[in-house]
Amino acid sequence: MVTSNNEQHTISLLVNNKPGVLIRIALVFSRRGYNMESVVVSAGNDPRFSHMSLVASGDRKTLDQIIKQLNKLVDVIHACDHTGDSMIERELALIKVKCPAQKRTEILQIGQHFQCESVDLTEKTITFEATGSSDKLNALHNMLDSYGILETVRSGKLFMIRGSEET
Repeated sequence: MVTSNNEQHTISLLVNNKPGVLIRIALVFSRRGYNMESVVVSAGNDPRFSHMSLVASGDRKTLDQIIKQLNKLVDVIHACDHTGDSMIERELALIKVKCPAQKRTEILQIGQHFQCESVDLTEKTITFEATGSSDKLNALHNMLDSYGILETVRSGKLFMIRGSEET
C-alpha cells in the first residue's frame, strides 16, 4: 500500500500525570519533522495518569519510528496509532459569525441543520456551539464562511475505540 506523505494519523497515549510530559512528547514529533495538528490531554480514570489524543500528519514509516520512541519515554505507559480503527470521534467548535437581521433566519437554519446550539446572539453576531466529527465541523464552517466568520475555536479530536478494547 502506498501512503501519502501528508497522511493524518490518530494516536492515543497513556502517560504519567507529571509536569513536562507534553513537551517531551512534542519534541519527539518535532525532531522527526512531524506536525501535531491536534492535541487533547485529559485526566484518566486513575489520577496518576492522563490520556492524550493526538492527530498528526506525515508518512507511515516515520510515524512507526515515533511510536517506538514514545513507548521508550519513561513517562509514557502506552502509545498507539489508531488510524483506520473503528472509533467514536468528537470535536467541539465555537464559531462566531456576522449575523445581520436580514440574514438571521438563514444562518439559524444552517445552525439547526448541523444541530448547533446558539450560545450568544447580538445585533450583529451569532455564536454557535457545535459538536461532531471533524468532517461535520468542516462542513459547517464551509457553509457559514460566506456569511463572514469572525472567529473559530476548536477543541481538537477526542476519540475512543469502539467495543471492549481500551484506547
